[in-house]
Amino acid sequence: MNTYNKTARLAGFFYLIVVLTGIFSLMYVPSRLIVWENPSLTFQNISASKQLFRLSIACSMLCYIAFTLLPLTLYHLLKNVHENYARLMVILALLSVPISFINLQNKFSVLTIIKAADYLKIYSTEELQAQVMVLLNNYNTGILIAQVFWGLWLFPFGYLVYKSNFLPKILGFFLMFGCFGYLINVFGRTITPHFSDYIISGYITLPATVGEIGTGLWMLMIGVRSHKVNSTH
Repeated sequence: MNTYNKTARLAGFFYLIVVLTGIFSLMYVPSRLIVWENPSLTFQNISASKQLFRLSIACSMLCYIAFTLLPLTLYHLLKNVHENYARLMVILALLSVPISFINLQNKFSVLTIIKAADYLKIYSTEELQAQVMVLLNNYNTGILIAQVFWGLWLFPFGYLVYKSNFLPKILGFFLMFGCFGYLINVFGRTITPHFSDYIISGYITLPATVGEIGTGLWMLMIGVRSHKVNSTH
């Protein structure tokens, strides 16, 4: 297996980790535990499934570690297509990582409240439940901020994929379009309080999903062909 193929498969492996841990921590666990209209039930769910909640935090950490390594690996694969775009891709991707890690503090704070330490006994149950919901909402806001960079890095990444001769151009198109989908989602939710009520909100990030999962699976399962890589030099 040539060096470029190994690099592509390694990038695909990191992408797989990002996707699987992201789905688990951002979609599966919240769907099991959080009921936004019912603070009491949410509090009970997390209290009864603290290990699942902790696992979601651990998966988030693993996701962000993999997302740190992913653009660095992609840089080595794509720098010969256009080095400046490859550098921009890395910078934009890595800017999201500290935001994402710091944002996890909100989830750790939820665990602190759930554990019901003695110094929290001055608060009523309803007050503790309200604090948990505020922290969970703050966490979602942090994710929204991180999504700015989750979207921005996709444009140079998609451009590099599109211009390369060793990855499908259609995936590059989806990635570039996905950049704008993320940004529309972020600004839509920021400007319009009820953006989630619009039909478009459920589909606007779909191109990014197709592009990222498709590219990750392609690199992991198929890799690249060295003679096509060399033709980009």
